[in-house]
Amino acid sequence: MILVIGGAYAGKTEFVKNYFRLSDTDILDASETEDFQNAKCIRNYHILIQKLCQEHADTLAFTEQIIQKNPDCIVITNEIGCGIVPLEKSERLWREACGKVSCLLAKRAKRVIRIICGIPIIIKGECL
Repeated sequence: MILVIGGAYAGKTEFVKNYFRLSDTDILDASETEDFQNAKCIRNYHILIQKLCQEHADTLAFTEQIIQKNPDCIVITNEIGCGIVPLEKSERLWREACGKVSCLLAKRAKRVIRIICGIPIIIKGECL
């Protein structure tokens, strides 16, 4: 598994498409589907976590299933833990869940790449 993380609109998807030579059809949007078993790449994973939080689902168990069923997948997620802590409890719980899920994904990933202004920074794994 490869985890690609960074701020909103930081160039994560474009980097993944270019570096890993993926087409638009290779990248599933987690906000639109939950059929990830054979996905080459899943983007907007943070939106899926938000949906699961609203359903009071176990986000860590769900993520563990994806890791087990699709260990070669590339997961793209926004880094949402920076900035002002939200006033709404549900937003804080979502933020916490995203942090925990990102930690799990990073722990299991063979490579973790953070994208800042379209520039990849290797946090874990081999160089590009």
